[in-house]
Amino acid sequence: MEIITHDIIIIGAGLAGQMAALAASQSSDTAIVSKVHPIRSHSGAAQGGINASFGNVSDDDWEKHAFDTAKGSDYLADQDAVEILCKNITSRIVEIDHFGAIFDRMPDGRLAQRPFGGGSFPRTCYAGDATGHEMLNTLYEQLIKNNVRVYEEWLTTSLMVENNEYKGVLAINLKTGETAYFRSKAVIVATGGCGRVFERTTNSHQSTGDGISMAYRAGAQVCDMEFVQFHPTTLVGTNILISEAARGEGGFLMNSENKRFMESYAPSAKELAPRDIVVRSIQTEIEKGRGISGGEFVWLDLTSLGSEKLMEKLPQVYKLAKDFANVDAAQDCIPVQSAQHYTMGGIRTNNNCESSIKGLLACGECACVSVHGANRLGGNSLAETLVFGKIAGERALEYIRKKGTPGIQREAAEKEEERINHLFRSGDESVPELRKELQNIMWERAGIFRNESDSREALKAVKTLKKRYSNAGVKDSCRIFNTDLMQAIELGFLLDNAELIAQGALLRRESRGSHFRTDFPQRDDKNWLTHTIIAFKDGKPQVTFEPVRITLFKPEARKY
Repeated sequence: MEIITHDIIIIGAGLAGQMAALAASQSSDTAIVSKVHPIRSHSGAAQGGINASFGNVSDDDWEKHAFDTAKGSDYLADQDAVEILCKNITSRIVEIDHFGAIFDRMPDGRLAQRPFGGGSFPRTCYAGDATGHEMLNTLYEQLIKNNVRVYEEWLTTSLMVENNEYKGVLAINLKTGETAYFRSKAVIVATGGCGRVFERTTNSHQSTGDGISMAYRAGAQVCDMEFVQFHPTTLVGTNILISEAARGEGGFLMNSENKRFMESYAPSAKELAPRDIVVRSIQTEIEKGRGISGGEFVWLDLTSLGSEKLMEKLPQVYKLAKDFANVDAAQDCIPVQSAQHYTMGGIRTNNNCESSIKGLLACGECACVSVHGANRLGGNSLAETLVFGKIAGERALEYIRKKGTPGIQREAAEKEEERINHLFRSGDESVPELRKELQNIMWERAGIFRNESDSREALKAVKTLKKRYSNAGVKDSCRIFNTDLMQAIELGFLLDNAELIAQGALLRRESRGSHFRTDFPQRDDKNWLTHTIIAFKDGKPQVTFEPVRITLFKPEARKY
């Protein structure tokens, strides 16, 4: 087995991972390990923008941004972490702007800002409707400039931990099929979310919750996995994202009666209510028979914007609707439905991005710091990647100053290699079929509306699928770019994430943010103003609860 040594390893090459790498590489030998080329990371799919309180078109400030974030989270976000996010994001945007990111501007040169759901002011900076793509390319240029080593198309399979201290990483070089042991003083996990747990999702195929699962298996605490965000507007059939920017620029949601129904659910905010409210409103319309032609979708009407504004402000949305739904958005409504979009939970970290395992840090969507709580505001995910990605890189540098290079955990590495090789046997179970069953049960039983019976059924089904997974095999014996092997390993990650989601959904007997229990439809601050913490110990998940840190704003009724 090849041994590769660096000071700091970062798993994942999206915006959070790249920002962490830039910070850490200033005074350490830092490397990124990614299963895709950095530019193919899912961060590039972020369309609408990034929130910051520049106040260019209003008297906005960081406290107003923090209040909207805490309120949007249904008061489950840790408010000291929210304060860090909202105070630092303006500096991070100025930094990436100086790197060369091309944001839209006002005529006087100031950054343009558009309204987004749950925001009391227009504070979303943007690069058309391809903001994540612009930022990802800009940061990748900086990686090249700073000579950060990137191991692209390497699949990380496990974290080596001894006595609750990180020691190394095992990964497969997809180009050769050979495994290697990455030895480092610290690791930063930045692998993104686990959207592929669900049948309908906006997430790319690599969003399989790898880092969350690996950290969980290694003994790290995982937090609030029951909170899964569903996006209101995705193209019917493909579930390709139609950005919230479309509603921010003036788009309407219409039911089969040609009625703008959001006025009934959020009289003030209407289409720009937080995503969880809009999603439930759409689903309610559908369940009441007001879906288009009796189906599971509604209309997104952008016709009032006109072709000129669409091409200026929403060129990607216009093209996606044309290419994938054969709709000219300037003339006809776009058929949209809700789909999974974001993982609010993840590896539990403190405000310095440190997990419960020494030397293991996490940032971005795979982490739960927690700034999103029960519901993330659109525009805050990109903000989180820049602010906490930089913090993670800087904190990792501090951690390794007094650390020597760890020894190699040969026994653990050999055991992991054996587990991977075991997948090459001819098993009775099909990986694609197991994945399909998992995604279906999670959508049907752990989706937008939940209850006790469905949650129990989901958890039971996932546990059964995990047992069946132990008898799954890979039929392709070639080691070179073996996508069958990669998908088999990813299925193991998905099953872990699904179990955590279902477990959390069953335990939380209230409705808060994205987690809506029809049998407990009210928010319960007396009993549930807490984070759900799950850790894998003694061969089974152990659940504890941790109070939410309330520092700025007392919880109040959430009205829009």
